Amino acid sequence: MADPSSQRQRILEMTAGFMPTCAVGAAAELDVWSVIGPEPLTARQVAERLKADLRATTMLLDAVAALGLLDKQAGRYAVPDSLAAWLCEESPETLLPMLRHRMNILRGWAQLAWTVRAGIPAPQQGSIRGPAADRAAFVAAMHSVSGPVADELIARLGPPRFTHLLDVGGASGTWTLAFLRTAPDARATLFDLPDAIEQARHRISGSEAAGRVDLVAGDFYTDPLPAGADYAWVSAIVHQHSREHNRALFAKVYAALVPGGRIGIRDVVMQPDKVQPVDGALFAINMLVNTETGGTFSFAELAADLQAAGFIEPALRVEDPAMNSVVEAVKPQ
Repeated sequence: MADPSSQRQRILEMTAGFMPTCAVGAAAELDVWSVIGPEPLTARQVAERLKADLRATTMLLDAVAALGLLDKQAGRYAVPDSLAAWLCEESPETLLPMLRHRMNILRGWAQLAWTVRAGIPAPQQGSIRGPAADRAAFVAAMHSVSGPVADELIARLGPPRFTHLLDVGGASGTWTLAFLRTAPDARATLFDLPDAIEQARHRISGSEAAGRVDLVAGDFYTDPLPAGADYAWVSAIVHQHSREHNRALFAKVYAALVPGGRIGIRDVVMQPDKVQPVDGALFAINMLVNTETGGTFSFAELAADLQAAGFIEPALRVEDPAMNSVVEAVKPQ
């Protein structure tokens, strides 16, 4: 049994976790690291460039430096060389979209008690960057989290078994490009909302696969999916919706696939008790406070919903404690 004093300390530490999160998130929303750039600046210079209050800017810079994400010497702040690729706007490896997205998520979490009582998300304030920038951060954040794991996860699925991929809600094209790297003769269709398609166009146009990808704008809530694919990839979507909504989406995927085609669902897959994995139980709360009907589901639930849409042979192909489990099923010949 854990020592009571250590349990007490753990509770206090858990509930203090918002402090560094908010400091780093505010710096990301204000784009502090990009504003500082390659040359060290004083707090006054940073405040002037941010059009922000000097006292408040100084406190924020000191906190971020205390966390090790800025260097401070002789009253000047600098971006550590080892962190610039992750914290500056123009870097292809930047984490800023995910940091900003997490701040938008945090605003919902802060109202969790109200949400539990009401059963619906509490009204949320947008970021200082505005609604369009918040949406762009969400789309780009999907690359930040998927880019480092895409190739490895696809390798775990085994040799490619498709000639035409349909990437449903494919965001900026991370998964489309990763799949096409494994299948040089295959094609892909990426389907998503118009703003996501523009990010995908930017990312894919500079890739070797640019001539093998069709970009189709649409809304899978209301529009039919492009037909003719033999593999449909549904990545990090089902948690945003209820099982009823997912059954409707699976039916659209079923209609779009050729006979014998397969669907692959990448998402959190819970154990039957919905307590494990821990990340999945917490992610269910994320859906509670930020969506109307979303949640996390067990394999049995996903399998039943796939079968209700007409699919057969549902299987948990990859099991992962986070967002990288994969469930597949087949459209009969």
